[in-house]
Amino acid sequence: MTLIKKLDLFILKKFLLVFAAAFCITLFVFMMQFTWRYVDELIGKGLTLDILAQFYWYMGITLMPQSLPLAILLASLITFGNMAEQLELLAMKAAGVPLIRIMRPILMVVILLTGISFYFQNKAAPEAQVSMRQLLFSMKQTSPALEIPEGQFYNGVPKVNLFVQRKTAETGMLYDVIIYKTDRGFDRAQIVLADSGKLEMSADKMHLFLELWQGEQFESLQGQSGLGLQQSAEAPFDRESFDYKKFIIDFDANFSMMDAEALRNMPETKNMREIELSVDSMNLVMDSLGTSYYDNMRRAYLRNPDILRRDSAKYIAAVEHVAHFDTILAKQTRRKVSNAVQGARNAVQSYIFDLDWKSKTIDYNEGQVRRHWLEWHKKMALALSCLLFFFIGVPLGAIISKGGLGMPAVVSVLIFIAYFIVDTAAFKMARDGSIAVWLGTWISPLILLPCGAYLTIMANRDSVVFNKDAYIHFFRRLLGIRTKRNLWRKEVIIYEPDYAALYPEVVRLSEEFQYYRERKKLYRAPNYKHIFFRRRVDHTMEDLNERLEAVVEQLSNSRNQQILREINKIPQIYVYAHTHPFARKRYNILVGLCFPIGVLMWFRIWRFRLRLMKDIKQIVKRMDRLHGLIEQELQRTNPEFLRNAETNDNLTNP
Repeated sequence: MTLIKKLDLFILKKFLLVFAAAFCITLFVFMMQFTWRYVDELIGKGLTLDILAQFYWYMGITLMPQSLPLAILLASLITFGNMAEQLELLAMKAAGVPLIRIMRPILMVVILLTGISFYFQNKAAPEAQVSMRQLLFSMKQTSPALEIPEGQFYNGVPKVNLFVQRKTAETGMLYDVIIYKTDRGFDRAQIVLADSGKLEMSADKMHLFLELWQGEQFESLQGQSGLGLQQSAEAPFDRESFDYKKFIIDFDANFSMMDAEALRNMPETKNMREIELSVDSMNLVMDSLGTSYYDNMRRAYLRNPDILRRDSAKYIAAVEHVAHFDTILAKQTRRKVSNAVQGARNAVQSYIFDLDWKSKTIDYNEGQVRRHWLEWHKKMALALSCLLFFFIGVPLGAIISKGGLGMPAVVSVLIFIAYFIVDTAAFKMARDGSIAVWLGTWISPLILLPCGAYLTIMANRDSVVFNKDAYIHFFRRLLGIRTKRNLWRKEVIIYEPDYAALYPEVVRLSEEFQYYRERKKLYRAPNYKHIFFRRRVDHTMEDLNERLEAVVEQLSNSRNQQILREINKIPQIYVYAHTHPFARKRYNILVGLCFPIGVLMWFRIWRFRLRLMKDIKQIVKRMDRLHGLIEQELQRTNPEFLRNAETNDNLTNP
């Protein structure tokens, strides 16, 4: 017996092709989103293609675990949506293959992808994080490339602002140049005006050579005021005219890698084993700090350590018994009292600053421990989300029955956005210490787990959980919104209405509906206790409604357009809506005990009673008109029946 059957190969072929495309799309979107965050800091640095290629390679490895869950969700939705839309899923079920069996080959692949995701997060991603952040920080510190715009100031050169009115790209000449230099400090700023100039890079890319022709240089002399120069309007600056002048400006345009060891203390750059060792070390340091702070407080802040073992109120009372505080204070001068109060205030303020600094140190260390544990849990939770998204995507695709990139892409993105919002909010709360670390990481998978199980069970049972018409029908019944009858003349009629049998039935229905309306007194408010706690079935209305629908069903085969218009105006009756909210007795009792909800349902019952009263009035009116129309049909088709009916009426009512 072969382990992989043709059905499995058929399903895997469909899934793997879609998954490859979905993974490339999601990874590209995540990479573009990451690039967009740092585009202002990376653009215009003159980076070579090999540096950018390394950066995007490490970025792809880092973002791959985040892209896998969304890719699996999208691929599952599209694959099973296509099979359901093309009736392939229906054919498999008709052949006796359950949905769980259809999911099995893809489930094996998803379990493998879950293991790959965990491996990348625990092994490959930490090293890629170090390399990517090393490149990112190095690119941020790299000086920008010289792309001097026309007509605006350019500050890409450190401590130099350069304005060029016009430039020539072929020769590299700059015209109408204004330079503002602060390399000697702001108190000795220099302003240079020149008719033309040229800017070139040195061979080692460590300096800029700026050549200027036909210009003037102004230098502020405020920094030399200590040499006897007066800062007045008469001599505020030094002025120099020149025909040619050359400046050498420090400008390091080389790309240099920063030291990667400084990045290895971040929790994102460690695997699970390294995180556990780091947490143990940090806990040991915090225990040592706590013990040290406690000992220092005992020695520095408490002159008498016995106060820790005594009640403070009793201790102060014992001291005042020996020498009353007011007596001691009265013997001191005002200056001594003021100095003592100021000294006490300064000492307390110093103690507060010291304790605040120590508290922030402890809080920072605890925050680092939480960040490490969050990263430790995240490696497993993010890998497990691949499996959970699979159990959400497959049943949704089977239920929605829509393939392609339209509806599946919208649904998958909405689900992933909801997951991302919950996960991000819980992560931040756990990082700040508002909730437990494990809860902040696992709350999103814990929400996905029951959702995936429920959807899988519903899809395996062919449930209509996502059937739009079922929900519309439910809310229509809940709100009492009725659909109008829509009966048209049939092109082919096999059985004509039996007008002879309907003629007396219409009269009886009209009389019985009228009698029911007068006897029930539907305009009165219903009894709260009878509605919720004494459930009674209105068999009379059941019988009347059944007979009314039978008459409508027979008259729907009529060729008379007037009869069809009249039966379309007959309202549909909700038989149980005016008696109790639910069919089951325990639901009625539960709603009746919930007082606010019970009152609303009581008003709803009263509303249905008043509506039934109006409906009966409308039914009586339509029955009377149908009686006349049926009589006209009988005169045309069976006049003898009418004469016999009139004779019988005369004998019955002389």
